[in-house]
Amino acid sequence: MCNNFGIYIVETNKFNFTIMKLILKYSFILIVSAGVISMFSSCKKSTIPTVTTAPVTEKTESTAKSGGNVTDDGGEAVTARGVVWGKTENPTITADNKTMNGIGTGSFVSEITDLDPDQTYYLRAYAVNKEGTAYGDQVSFTTEKATSVTDVEGNVYDLVYIGTQVWMAENLKTTKFNDGSVIPNVIEKAEWINLTTPGYSWYSNNEDTYGKTYGALYNWYAVADERGLCPTGFHVPTDDDWNTLVTFAGGVDEAGGKLKEEGTIHWNTPNTAATDFYGFKALPGGRRCYEGNFWYIGEGARWWTSTQFNTELAWSRNVSYDNTIVRRDYKEKTYGMSIRCVKD
Repeated sequence: MCNNFGIYIVETNKFNFTIMKLILKYSFILIVSAGVISMFSSCKKSTIPTVTTAPVTEKTESTAKSGGNVTDDGGEAVTARGVVWGKTENPTITADNKTMNGIGTGSFVSEITDLDPDQTYYLRAYAVNKEGTAYGDQVSFTTEKATSVTDVEGNVYDLVYIGTQVWMAENLKTTKFNDGSVIPNVIEKAEWINLTTPGYSWYSNNEDTYGKTYGALYNWYAVADERGLCPTGFHVPTDDDWNTLVTFAGGVDEAGGKLKEEGTIHWNTPNTAATDFYGFKALPGGRRCYEGNFWYIGEGARWWTSTQFNTELAWSRNVSYDNTIVRRDYKEKTYGMSIRCVKD
């Protein structure tokens, strides 16, 4: 925008020219010659701002820091500035997440929140004036991997990355569905036998001794309930999810050794070839059988899948203290088994 004003006389060898600079929105040159007026613009038209994008720093699994610098306002006031980001390239302020970091020219810092762990994002700075929106160069960054997940009750579970999957490294212990409704804790054998609705129990009905270490034992009706057992973003693994894990860990004959916790603190001797190679920490939490009795604490781990075999049976996996096999079989839906959740 121009800010000079004046009247000037320019002489040539033939005519006298009167030149007047007028300031309205722009300034103009008026040339008067022999009663004819010619007008010429003497100012540059306003443009969108110029902005640069700052590097992304201080990344965590859900936050990061960036910013930018508005180096030129384009001749009009900058009314908004910040960064915009998304999971696809070239994010825009109309379609993606953004910060708002003041007005005017100069540098600014942006705090980026509510990100997903282990996710690649695309980010660029922006600045707005009346001529439009300008964007800085695009940068990409990947958030840190999550190390834990929390269920609806506030129980925190460690995570383990195995191949392309992310598993909880502990058995589930929630006593509520994800909507906050209570899962019935069924103690009496006669009631457990006749269940066709969700239920859980602690091994030997003793939470204090077994609950924290081994988690809860759920029937399959709890697994199938649409209210959901696993933390947000996770699910009870399908039969195929388990197949993927076992195949990656060396196949059905070897995977058990790589998945079991080492030693005999929790497992009975000999805990054959247990290496816990990936940090899965399979523990021998036992089971509650269809007739309501509890069996095999210290001897075996058994987990439900979300895949049913028929109306009465569903697929499961189990490992034992005396071999390295991961067995696949189906059991009555009234069995009580452990659950390991896997990321969606």
